[in-house]
Amino acid sequence: MRLTVRAPATVANLGPGFDCLALALDVANEFTVDTEAPAAVAVEGEGAGELPEDGTNLVFRTITYLARELGGTLPPFRLSCANAIPLQRGLGSSAAAVVGGVLLADRLLGAALKADRLLEVATDLEGHPDNVAACLRGGLALAYRSAGGWRAEALDPSPVLRPAVVIPEAERLLTEDARRALPRSLPFGDAAFNVGRTALAVLALTARPELLPEALEDRLHQAYRFPLIPAARALFQDLRETGFPVCLAGSGPSLLVFEQDGRVVPDLGPGWRILRPEIDRRGATLG
Repeated sequence: MRLTVRAPATVANLGPGFDCLALALDVANEFTVDTEAPAAVAVEGEGAGELPEDGTNLVFRTITYLARELGGTLPPFRLSCANAIPLQRGLGSSAAAVVGGVLLADRLLGAALKADRLLEVATDLEGHPDNVAACLRGGLALAYRSAGGWRAEALDPSPVLRPAVVIPEAERLLTEDARRALPRSLPFGDAAFNVGRTALAVLALTARPELLPEALEDRLHQAYRFPLIPAARALFQDLRETGFPVCLAGSGPSLLVFEQDGRVVPDLGPGWRILRPEIDRRGATLG
């Protein structure tokens, strides 16, 4: 049996939507399981030489974890990872790995888990419901915790959105470090500000993109993380001052910019990479 999952990159938070909003992008990792090949793990593309090629690989660990949870038995298999999502750049590479592993295990075991259960399992493993939801569902995802567990709603992004991801090559940021930078409490006014901006962001991303410059404003997390990524902070300020809608991509260090009205992010020279993917509206696919 040979199975391949395509799992897209995701940008979480989208400014004020901390841990609840995320957008899927048409940059993807592909994970292939082959039960007729000698057991092994191989990584090519982004993360080659850095990511483990053994049982500690995150995709492999996810597959074996779900098998244990479901009480199933896996045949020996070769796992091949062809990665296009940059690592530690706020683009959901770990969510893609976990989602890929969950979908592969579900098919290998014949479990046929329902969509909400796949979301719950992947979120429990990866920790970011917004990234996981967008990776699974595609488009713009709104994740929330209900009495029955994690749930997600898929929203239709405006067709005129033109995302650009600006990546500082010299800066990386571990999610754990970005989380530690956050305060334990916030002023009530800042929390209320973000509630309003999150609602505005949903409207801007789906129907009123002209509102994006204000809708992406945040007082919950970005200002606390920028000291860890000074190059990204300087560029963020420059882009905002020139009128671009911009926010941190996830916890950073990449920036998500929406190019509008024929204006594009200029070439930034050495040390910067700019991706201009389409929005992925399909989510993770298994074939």
